[in-house]
Amino acid sequence: MLVTFKTDAYANITMFGDVALDMLKIMGHSATVPGAILAADVPAALSRLTAAIDTEKTAPPVEDKDADEPMVSITHRALPLVNLLAAAAKAESNVMWE
Repeated sequence: MLVTFKTDAYANITMFGDVALDMLKIMGHSATVPGAILAADVPAALSRLTAAIDTEKTAPPVEDKDADEPMVSITHRALPLVNLLAAAAKAESNVMWE
């Protein structure tokens, strides 16, 4: 499953479903697809997401030695969504996902 985040203020962002659902939970929303964040609630969602990124940056790195591929941090995964939310907050625009 893929989830696409949309707002009038920024280009669409598409993420794998499990990653997108994790991001939604971090932002304080249910993992319901489709869904939306009203413009008035976008700054709070952005704040929660950036707080989670800041927390991860200060935590010691976690490595899975049995994994075939390196772990991708929330910092890297969330960057496109952070940019979308920041643009939506600035433009006072709703954010939707499907």
